[in-house]
Amino acid sequence: MNHFTDLKSYTLEEKENIFKERYGNKIQFIGKNNRIINIIRALNKNTKPNPEKLGVVEGIWELNMVEKYNIKIKYFLISIEEIYTIEAQELVNSYAESTQKIFAISKKVFEAISEKVNSQGLIAVCYLPIKSLEDIPLKNNSTLVILDGLEIQGNVGTIIRSADATDVDGVIFTNRKIRLNHPKLIRSSMGSFFKVPVIDSNFDETIKWLNKNNFKIILTDTKGNLNFYESDYTGRIAVVMGSEKYGISEEWYSTNHTSVSIPMFGDCDSLNVAIAATVILYEITLKQKKLR
Repeated sequence: MNHFTDLKSYTLEEKENIFKERYGNKIQFIGKNNRIINIIRALNKNTKPNPEKLGVVEGIWELNMVEKYNIKIKYFLISIEEIYTIEAQELVNSYAESTQKIFAISKKVFEAISEKVNSQGLIAVCYLPIKSLEDIPLKNNSTLVILDGLEIQGNVGTIIRSADATDVDGVIFTNRKIRLNHPKLIRSSMGSFFKVPVIDSNFDETIKWLNKNNFKIILTDTKGNLNFYESDYTGRIAVVMGSEKYGISEEWYSTNHTSVSIPMFGDCDSLNVAIAATVILYEITLKQKKLR
């Protein structure tokens, strides 16, 4: 069993010696011009193609989620100067067992590539679990969320989190306007991005697949002719959420669908899209589980 102690009172030299003793040749010190640093910069800024579907995760919370859902890591980096807690050391130790190398960087380099205020000295590049339509697990009462043209990463991450909370079977992107590896999207999902199947598709492929698998299509629309709590949610359901600015793409209205709305009792005319999605997903889940 490994016994760790808080490293806050240790000097950088003492901490480096501790990590070298623990991990030996597995630790490799790299500088700001190393290609891995350039890869992380490119991923954060979206400046290069990303055929491997890589994403950057930071800090204890996100890396614990990556480990929990068995997401494959490509590069694992630490800033020894920034690692203090026993929990952070335990996480390093866990990843040391599953990765070939631990790349150590200075505090200055770490701060240059970090997108978070406090990443606790931990950052990794992982393979994002982007799925295909055929990967979606089908049940008699499957529920899917289709995000059509959404533009704000935080809203998308929150919807994925709500999809996890309501046991949704997948989140499908059509007319996608954001990048799926955006740190804010991953962070705002609170780890649910790594659990809920996320599918990057388009309208034609999606509608063909939905029809083949007998999904009812529910469009959320402020002018919908049915209150969301009056709709029939039996069977397989696909809920389409549109951009707050532009709404749902016209092509969705050419499908066999039901339009639902959330009634407003105050002066505002609509809810934030993430809140609206959460309200409707809970209604579907409660009805499908016969809790209301």
